[in-house]
Amino acid sequence: MQNTLCKGRFVAKFQSISSPFLSPPLLIITPEKLTSRSSRERKRNSGAERKYSRSKAMPCSSFVNSVEENGALRNFKLNESTFLASLMPKRETGADRFIEAHPDFDGRGVVIAIFDSGVDPAAAGLQVTSDGKPKILDVLDCTGSGDIDTSSVVKADADGCIQGASGASLIVNSAWKNPSGEWHVGYKFVYDFFTDALTSRLKKERKKTWDKKNQEAIAEAVKQLDELEKKHTKIEDANLKRDREDLQNRVDFLRKQADSYDDKGPVVDAVTWHDGELWRVALDTQSLEDEPGCGKLADFVPLTNYRIEQNFGIFSKLDACTFVANVYNEGNILSIVTDSSPHGTHVAGIATAFHPKEPLLNGVAPGAQLISCKIGDSRLGSMETGTGLTRALIAAVEHKCDLINMSYGESTLLPDYGRFVDLVNEVVNKHRLIFVSSAGNSGPALSTVGAPGGTTSSIIGVGAYVSPAMAYGAHCVVEAPSEGLEYTWSSRGPTVDGDLGVCISAPGGAVAPVPTWTLQRRMLMNGTSMSSPSACGGIALLISAMKAEGIPVSPYSVRKALENTSIPVGSLPEDKLSTGQGLMQVDKAHEYIQKSRDCPCVWYQIKINQAGKLTPTSRGIYLRDSCSCRQSTEWTVQIEPKFHEDASNLDELVPFEECIQLHSSGEAVVRAPGYLLLTHNGRSFNIVVDPTNLSDGLHYYEVYGIDCKAPWRGPLFRIPVTITKPKAVKNGLPLISFLGMSFLPGHIERSFIEVPDGASWVEATIRTSGFDTARRFFIDAVQISPLQRPKKWENVITFSSPSAKSFAFPVEGGRTMELSIAQFWSSGIGSHETTIVDFEIGFHGISINKEEVVLDGSEAPVRIDAEALLSSEKLLPAAILNKIRVPYRPVDAKLTALSADRDKLPSGKQILALTLTYKFKLEDAAEIKPQIPLLNNRVYDNKFESQFYMISDSNKRVYSMGDVYPNSAKLPKGEYNLRLYLRHDNVQYLEKMKQLVLFIDKNLEEKESIRLSFYSQPDGPVMGNGSFKSSVLIPGAKEAFYVGPPTKDKLPKHTPEGSVLLGAISYGKLSIGVQEEGKNPQKNPSSYQISYRVPPNKLDEDKGKGSSTTCTKSVSERLEEEVRDAKIKVFASLKQGTDEECLEWKKLSISLKTEYPKYTPLLSKILEGLLHENNVEDKIRHYEEIIGAADEVVDSIDQDELAKYFSLKSDPEDEGAEKTKKRMDTTRDQLAEALYQKGLALAEIESLKGEKASALASTKGPEVVDRTDDQSAPDADVQQDPFEENFKELKKWIDAKSSKYGTLLVTRERRSGRLGTAMKVLNGMIQDDGEPPKKQLYELKLSLLNEIGWGHLVAYEKQWMHVRFPASLPLF
Repeated sequence: MQNTLCKGRFVAKFQSISSPFLSPPLLIITPEKLTSRSSRERKRNSGAERKYSRSKAMPCSSFVNSVEENGALRNFKLNESTFLASLMPKRETGADRFIEAHPDFDGRGVVIAIFDSGVDPAAAGLQVTSDGKPKILDVLDCTGSGDIDTSSVVKADADGCIQGASGASLIVNSAWKNPSGEWHVGYKFVYDFFTDALTSRLKKERKKTWDKKNQEAIAEAVKQLDELEKKHTKIEDANLKRDREDLQNRVDFLRKQADSYDDKGPVVDAVTWHDGELWRVALDTQSLEDEPGCGKLADFVPLTNYRIEQNFGIFSKLDACTFVANVYNEGNILSIVTDSSPHGTHVAGIATAFHPKEPLLNGVAPGAQLISCKIGDSRLGSMETGTGLTRALIAAVEHKCDLINMSYGESTLLPDYGRFVDLVNEVVNKHRLIFVSSAGNSGPALSTVGAPGGTTSSIIGVGAYVSPAMAYGAHCVVEAPSEGLEYTWSSRGPTVDGDLGVCISAPGGAVAPVPTWTLQRRMLMNGTSMSSPSACGGIALLISAMKAEGIPVSPYSVRKALENTSIPVGSLPEDKLSTGQGLMQVDKAHEYIQKSRDCPCVWYQIKINQAGKLTPTSRGIYLRDSCSCRQSTEWTVQIEPKFHEDASNLDELVPFEECIQLHSSGEAVVRAPGYLLLTHNGRSFNIVVDPTNLSDGLHYYEVYGIDCKAPWRGPLFRIPVTITKPKAVKNGLPLISFLGMSFLPGHIERSFIEVPDGASWVEATIRTSGFDTARRFFIDAVQISPLQRPKKWENVITFSSPSAKSFAFPVEGGRTMELSIAQFWSSGIGSHETTIVDFEIGFHGISINKEEVVLDGSEAPVRIDAEALLSSEKLLPAAILNKIRVPYRPVDAKLTALSADRDKLPSGKQILALTLTYKFKLEDAAEIKPQIPLLNNRVYDNKFESQFYMISDSNKRVYSMGDVYPNSAKLPKGEYNLRLYLRHDNVQYLEKMKQLVLFIDKNLEEKESIRLSFYSQPDGPVMGNGSFKSSVLIPGAKEAFYVGPPTKDKLPKHTPEGSVLLGAISYGKLSIGVQEEGKNPQKNPSSYQISYRVPPNKLDEDKGKGSSTTCTKSVSERLEEEVRDAKIKVFASLKQGTDEECLEWKKLSISLKTEYPKYTPLLSKILEGLLHENNVEDKIRHYEEIIGAADEVVDSIDQDELAKYFSLKSDPEDEGAEKTKKRMDTTRDQLAEALYQKGLALAEIESLKGEKASALASTKGPEVVDRTDDQSAPDADVQQDPFEENFKELKKWIDAKSSKYGTLLVTRERRSGRLGTAMKVLNGMIQDDGEPPKKQLYELKLSLLNEIGWGHLVAYEKQWMHVRFPASLPLF
C-alpha cells in the first residue's frame, strides 16, 4: 500500500460517516501488524498558487472545458440530493453526465480485478449489477493467509462421526454426498481470519462472558472455604489445614487466571470432501457460539469454490464476518477468504457499487462486475506480498478481466523495475488489461510518488483531487474551498528518473460500502486509494461503451484519451507534477475514443540518455542539483512505438508511419528539432536544455509530439523536463531564512536549497503568526541520491495559536534539498485569515574520515579525523553497541513445484518454491529480528517474486512471521527453527539461493549495551589514560581522536565468534532542544553505524587439567570396565519398536544383569528402557515391571554411604574429591529417578485398578463394589500406603516441588483430593520449566481442571494447547 513510511500499507484514511469532522481524519485502518511498521499514514495536498517563473502554457487536452467544471464555485451550497451526490463524487469526472447520456454504458460487460485487502460479497451494493448480473464473480485470497492444511484424511464411523483436526468429535450430515467416504480435515484459529479491529471487538465480548463464569467459580470456591472455616472454627488438625490450604489455592488460582487471561480465539474445524461433482466445504463453529448446539458441522450449509455458485458464509452473528471458501490441490488446501481491512470493500464500492434505491450513492460504474484478489496478507496486518501480487495477476488474466485497480504501493529504490513490473508489462502489453493504481499519499513534496502506481510506465497512476462539493459535503467543512484542488497529502512527481509520475487525477474521497463486520453500511475514506477506483470506474464506463460500439479496447488508446481530455488543475505548468494531465473527464474521453477509433493502438516508449553517456537511461529529464543547472546539457531521446504483442506485422507494423511536429513549452530553456518521421522501428533525436538563466525554484517544461495530419489528437507523447534550481547559501554563513511567507488553506511553498558540502544535519525553526483558529502544517524535506529511495524527513505540526517550534533532521551535503511547507487543505477554512510563516534553517556538520566505523576485534582503537567545514561545532562523540548480529546458513533446502491451481503464470511457466531452514538458539529471552540483506526492504523493485519466513520452536509453535520487512519478535529462551520461503519460476535463481546467508539481530537490554570510550592516545584503551571527552572544532582545522573497542568483560554472554556487535556513533552536539549527551547517539540526527567483530573466545585455562592424574587401576581392570561400559552403551541404544526388538532387549538386559549384578548405571538404563516401551497391552503388568526395576536400582545403592557423603563438606581444591562428588551426584540422581518413576507407576496402577472397579460396578451393580470395599477396609487400616512410603523416601533426596520431580507431588495431592494444591504445584512447575514447554504438563493441567469442574478454564486451556502444541506447521 502506498506510503513511504508504512512500507506497503494501503493509502486510505477513514472514519465512519456518522462522525463528521472539520479537519481530515488521522484514523487509519490498522490491523497493526500495521503499527509494527508505522504509526501513521500521511495525507497531503496541493493546488495553491506558487511564486515561480511563468513559462509557455503546455497542451493538456484537445478538448477545452470551462473553469466552472474545475469546481470554481463561490457561495457554495448543497441540498439533500447534491449532498448525497458529494458522498460518491461522479460529477467532477463527468461520469454522471456520461451515464445520463448513455445509460447502457454504465460498465456493463466490463470485469474489474480489485487488487486489495479483500472485498466483502455481503457489503451493501455489491450483490448485483445494474442489469441484474452477479456483481462479484470470484473472491480469492492470493496471499495464502487464510489457507488451511486439509491434507489429513479421515473416514466416518458407523454413527457418522469423524475426528476433526483439532481433536474434536464431529458429526457429518448424512445427506451430504461423499462417494469416496474420505473427509479432508483441518483447523485454524478464527482470529487468524479477522482484522485486529474485529478481533479486539470480539475479545471484549468474549472476555465479558468468561469473566462472568470465572466470577461464578470464584464465588463457589470462596463459599466452600467459608463453609469449612465456619464448620471448624479452630483448625489444628494437619489434614484440615491441608484442606483449607487447598481451598485457598483454588481461590488464588482463579483470581490469577483473570489477571493472565489472554484470548487466542476459538478454533474452527474445517472439512472438505468431493461430492462426485464438486469439492465441498463445511465448518464447525460451535466454539464461536454462546448457545449450545449452534454452529454444529452437520448444520452448516456446504460451500464450494465461490466462482462456481457465488455463495458465502458468516462465522457467527457476533462477529458478522463474511467468508468465502475455495478448495485447491485436490482437497488438500482449503482457502477461507476474509478481508484484511475494510479498504478493499470500500475501493470496490467506489468503482462499481449498485444501490437501486439510492442511485446517488452508486459507484462510478454500477454495471461492471468484479473479482476480488486479496493481496493484503492478514498475517502481516494487510501488507501486500509478492505471492499475493503474482497470484492476483494470474487470476486477472484467467478471468479475462478488462481492468485492474490496485490501491496499494510504497516508495521504491528503482522506478519501473522489478519482478512485479515485468509481469504487469506482460499483462498490459500482451493481454490488454488496463492497470490503474494510486500514486501515493506521501506529498506534498516532489518525487514522492510510490510504486507501482506512480513509477511504472504501463500503469495509470492517479492523484487525489477534492472538489468544493466533496469538501462541503463528505468532509463537512464549514466553508467550501473556492475551487477544486489536489489533496495536500497526494504524492507528487516526478519520479527519480524524470517521468511525470502522476498520469491523471480523480476524486480522492468517498462514502462507500464497508464489510458487514464493521457493523455499518458505509464509511468515509480518503486517499489516492479512493482516487484510483474512481478513475478505474470511469475507465470501465469507457470500455463498456467501446465494447458496445465495436471499438477495439487497448490500454494505449484509452490512456491517450484520458490524458488528452483531462481538465488542468491549477494554472502553472509545474502543477502537472501534482495532478498529472489533470482531472479526468469521462464524456470527453469517450468523444476522443470515438474520433480516434481508426488510429493505431500504439504506446510511445521514451528512453533518454545524456549525450555521450550510455547510462543511466531515464524516461524524462530531471535536473535537480546545482551542478546540473550551471550549464547547458544535451540529451538523446529515443522514441519507440510499441504495439500489442498480437499486432500484425503486415497490417499494422509495416504501414505505421507518422509525421510528428515537435513542440517545446519553453523554447528559451528546452530546444528540440521541429519535425520527426516516426516508423515502427523508432527514431532518436537530441534536445538541449539550458537552465543557466532560470531563477531559483521549480520549473517544468515538456517536449511533445503532434501528429501533423491529425493535430486534434493532441500530444502523442510527452517528454517531461523538470528543473529544480537550488538556492545557494551565501556570505559563507550556513544559514538561510524564508520570511513572511503567506499561507491560506491548501497553499504550498516549495524552496530548493543547495545543501553545503560538509553539512550532515539541519536545525530549523518555524514561527507562525496572524491567525486565531488552529492551523495545521505539513513540512517535508526531500533529497535524492543515486540508487536510493528518496530521503525524506517529514513532520505534521498543529499550531493552536501563533508560536514557534524547532526540530532537527539529517541531510546529505552537496545535494539539493526540497523544503516543502503546506497548510493543510482544510485547515483554517472559514476563518479567512492569512497565516504568516517564518522558517529559518541552520546547516551543521562534522566531516569525518569514516562514515562507518569498524572495530576489527583486536585491542587497537580506530582513529577518527574530524573537521567542521561550515562553522564552529561542539565535538562531543558518543558511541554505543546495542545489537548482536549472528550469521547463519541453512541446515536444509527443499525445492518444490507449486500447484498449477493458482501458481502457473499466464506465460505457462510453473512457479517453484525454495524452503530454507535455519536453526538458532537463544540462551536467554531476547528480542530478535531476522535480516536478509539481499532481499529485505524491497517489494516492487526486486527481481525475486516473493519471500516469507516463520519462526517456530520444537513444538511447532509459531512465534513470528514476516516478509520483506522483518518484524522484531520477543522470544523466550530456547531453540528455534526459521523457515524462509522463496518463489520464482527460474530454477537457476533458486538454486543459487540454497546457501543464502541470514542474520539474526538480537537487541541488547539497556544494562547489556556497551558504551564505548574515546581517547586522545593510541594506547589509551590498554593504558587507561588520555581520555577524550569533547572539543570545539574550528573551520579549516582537523582534530583526531580514537574510539576504543569494548573490553572483553563487557561483551554479552553467549556471544559467538564471528558475530558482530552493532550500534551507532555520533560526533556533534545539537544547539537546539534537549539531547541526552553521550547517552544515545541514535537520537542524534547525524549518526553513523559502528560495528565490532567478535574475536575468538579466550582459551579455557582449566581445560585439560587432571588428564595426567595417576591411575591406580591395572590395565586388565581398566579394560574390563571399558568393555562393560561399551556393552551398556550398545544396550542403551537398542530400539524397542517391534516385538522382536523388545524380545532382544529383554534377553540382553537379563544377560547383563547376570554379568553385572548390582551395577547401578546398568540397572538405571534397564529402568529407562522400560519407560520407553511402546504398544503395551497389559499396563498393570508393565507398571509392575517398572516398580521392580526401580527397586533393583534402589537396592543397588548404599544409601547410608550416600547420606553420609552429603552430610559432609568436600574440599573443592581436592581433585579426587571433585571426582567423588561427581560420582555421588550421579548416584543420587539415579536413586531419585528410580524412586520418582516407582511413585508414578504405583499411582498409575492404583488408577487402572480404580477404572476396573468402576467398570465392574457398571456391569454388576454397586453392591459388588461396596462389598469389596467392606472387605478391604480393615486391611487398609493395617497396611501402609506404598505410594506415601515411597514419596517420603524420595523427599529425603530431592526437592519434591522442583519441576523435575513435581509431577509426583501433583499426583500425591490429587489422590488426596487436594486439587487446588495440585494445581498450584503444577503451575509452579510450568513456570520453572525451561522452553519449550512440555506437553504432558499442560495435559495434566487440563485433566485437573476437568476434575475440578471449571469448564470455562478447560475451554481456555484447550485453545492454548493448539497454540503451544499445534499438530503441524502452518502453510506459507
